Amino acid sequence: MAFDPSDITELRLTTLAQLTQSGPWALELVHARPYAMLLWITRGQGLALLDGARCGIGAHNAIFIPAGQLMSMDLGRQTYGQAVLVPPGSGLTLPDGLLHLRIREVGAQNELTVLFESMGREQTADRPLCQSAMQAYGALMGVWLRRQILTSAVDPPRPSAALRLVRAYFARLCTHYADGGSMADHAAALNVTPTHLTRVCRAETGKTAATLLTERQLHAARILLTRTEVPVQDIARHLGFGSAAYFTRFIQQHFGQPPTRLRRAARPRG
Repeated sequence: MAFDPSDITELRLTTLAQLTQSGPWALELVHARPYAMLLWITRGQGLALLDGARCGIGAHNAIFIPAGQLMSMDLGRQTYGQAVLVPPGSGLTLPDGLLHLRIREVGAQNELTVLFESMGREQTADRPLCQSAMQAYGALMGVWLRRQILTSAVDPPRPSAALRLVRAYFARLCTHYADGGSMADHAAALNVTPTHLTRVCRAETGKTAATLLTERQLHAARILLTRTEVPVQDIARHLGFGSAAYFTRFIQQHFGQPPTRLRRAARPRG
């Protein structure tokens, strides 16, 4: 049974608005995606959780998020940007880790904008060899990213013990969120107390450790409810819930609707 409806097989260009077409929750709840993303924000501002820490994002920010990296974004209504979605095995040479660049040099801003525009024209025209052309522009974006790293070569500060702990917790939430374990179980796996993990997460992210776990589960649940036909009881079991009834109460509490109603509301009308 496939539980990963977000798989993509080809490079795809989209807007931030399209990423939240099903609702702000699609970006605002902490989650990880099975593909990498390069985001280019050209207007507005917001807050994000990136690489285990809360940070501000704004115009002329380039953000590369590797596949499987826990993240979230709370964007202002006037924020505009685009994203290139990069499937696994794309062959593109891209950074190994998360990258958040604030681009102040106008020439560099224009270069990346032109690459996004060129890729967008190819995708819209859908001509023969479209995907090959998009791959070429994707490769140039990879060169652009590596140049920014080289030209701003400043050793990043050594992460604090608190940030290292949050990153370790984020890594667990990427792969163990559906194990049925509580926040205290995750804290034990990280050899810290629940109180310490909660305190550190709140300081670094603005959210408690329990809230982060809940958001991770909610995002996964909503994706499965709205983008697949997997039965509710199977989703509940997949996400580590003891029963479908418990899962239904969990969804009702946080979204104000039971799973079946959320699923019906997401279906196209007509």
